[in-house]
Amino acid sequence: MYRRSFLRLSIAAGMAVAGLTGCDRAQPIHFGVHPWIGYEPLYLAEDFGWLTESVSLVKGAAADDSMAGLINGTLDGAALTLDEALRVQDAGKDVVVVGVTDVSAGADVIMVQPFIQELSELRGRRIAVELSGVSGVMLVNILERAGLSRGDIIEVGLPVSEHLDAWRRGDIDASVCYEPTASKLENLGGNRLFDSSDLPETIFDVLVVTRAMADNNSDAVRDLLEAHFAGMRHLVRSWHDSIYRVASRQDTSHSAVERAMASVMFPDLTANQRYLAASGRVETIAFALARMMVVEGMLSELPDPGRLCDPSFLPRSLS
Repeated sequence: MYRRSFLRLSIAAGMAVAGLTGCDRAQPIHFGVHPWIGYEPLYLAEDFGWLTESVSLVKGAAADDSMAGLINGTLDGAALTLDEALRVQDAGKDVVVVGVTDVSAGADVIMVQPFIQELSELRGRRIAVELSGVSGVMLVNILERAGLSRGDIIEVGLPVSEHLDAWRRGDIDASVCYEPTASKLENLGGNRLFDSSDLPETIFDVLVVTRAMADNNSDAVRDLLEAHFAGMRHLVRSWHDSIYRVASRQDTSHSAVERAMASVMFPDLTANQRYLAASGRVETIAFALARMMVVEGMLSELPDPGRLCDPSFLPRSLS
């Protein structure tokens, strides 16, 4: 469940930029995903044929692919963390959060070499981090808890998918990562020093679409959300089948999938409605994240969090 590794984007730019055409039928929404346990409902929906023709999944290697696709117009939407959605906004692409896929409850972690026992001992250490993704936000929170600044460590900018090899080479002392990388590092002797269970309801994975798609093809957005909830029901209720499918897709062990599933919360429809409500938790956290990211130079300015969420595309009920 590399949060953010798989196939490179392969869609031609003109397909999504065209948007709605003069034909009677609207173009499908081209939606970017990359392997992460919280996005598995959409992969499962595709497996079982629950995605309608109005939704086309575009599978990327990491969050960077989805963010780039949104910014350059080759994608109409994507599964991202909340901070990544803020980065897309900051790059000039107007996007709206239409669903929450999962909330991290221990999934995001810093794994350290055995000789590091306390957060304060990160001073001067080489820490692998994917700064453009959620790991960058995790690192800032970790350093704040440690009483350190980014200048007190040696940042090694790497996609999480490359952390394992860097660890084996002895290039890094710590990794800000998530499953299954965390378990693989643990098998190599790494210790879990801090995780997102200490940051309750802070790291959200969300479904975002461009404002143009929301305005011009709302039916496709609703179809996307229906498919997500159908896949989530299977993920939660058909445990053994889901574990098998996810492990096969991610080329990892069943136990790693089980750990990943135990480290996140999957919000149901009622929780989604609450999270996305005006002045709800997502907007509150978005503004707090944005202030921190501006201070750290990750955003150029504060966004208008009141324009970030729209719960109107959520299903009225689920069968």
